[in-house]
Amino acid sequence: MAYVSFEDLEVWKRACRLAVEICSLMRDSREYTLKDQMSRSAISIASNIAEGAERGSNAEFIRFLNIAKGSAAELRTQLYIASKLGAIIPEDKASLLISEVKEISNMLQGLIRSKQ
Repeated sequence: MAYVSFEDLEVWKRACRLAVEICSLMRDSREYTLKDQMSRSAISIASNIAEGAERGSNAEFIRFLNIAKGSAAELRTQLYIASKLGAIIPEDKASLLISEVKEISNMLQGLIRSKQ
């Protein structure tokens, strides 16, 4: 089934939920640089899906989906770092979030393939 708007895409919905969770988890962190980077990369995933969908061409959509995948890779890296710092995000919670980011990346890759 074709989508009418980016809001219909399950990958966008999951990316939004992930961004909310990351921002909530990091809200009280005193690791300001990491907090800022993680919030930005998490928000960037959903934002790039939306922006690409609204561009009006498959080529642009694919380009922004690839940017979203890059932001997902950034976030995974930041989650690994945050979990090693321990006090920011416990390793078990980071592991669950990393799994979710990997699933979102796989969904993005599937969407890219479907648009080529």
